[in-house]
Amino acid sequence: MADKKGGIKIAAQNKKAYHDYFVEEKYEAGIELFGTEVKSIRAGSVNLKDSYCDIKDGELFVIGMHVSPYEHGNIFNRDPLRKRRLLMHKREIMKLHGLVAQKGMSLIPLSLYFKNSHVKVELGLCRGKKMYDKRDSIAERDANREIDRKMKESYK
Repeated sequence: MADKKGGIKIAAQNKKAYHDYFVEEKYEAGIELFGTEVKSIRAGSVNLKDSYCDIKDGELFVIGMHVSPYEHGNIFNRDPLRKRRLLMHKREIMKLHGLVAQKGMSLIPLSLYFKNSHVKVELGLCRGKKMYDKRDSIAERDANREIDRKMKESYK
């Protein structure tokens, strides 16, 4: 869980998003957190599985991201499922709002990571997959695995 490259340490990834959506574009945003939440994320107790982003009154929020309460925190622990504000430039938020409203796309958190000492969220502008798209991607993945297996056997 501690993938380090160039000051980036990945805390959590949303692999289910790549299964359920086509990711069209990726964006980086900061996130507004409290101290015990940062400590809990550093410990790796965060879940992005059913989270999504929403834009209200020109502000971007992530909803459904579960940050477990910090073990050694006491009254300073916050609600694990509270809405958390994401930090982006106003023009980027307005651009995303237009794309989500017009094209019927969704904003989905793809990963949560530390960049130097700041917590960042990678957002994906996503289009939902239909069931047959999911089957196609599973079949393609299985075919690639089989090809890799055969190639590995032939080199032995």
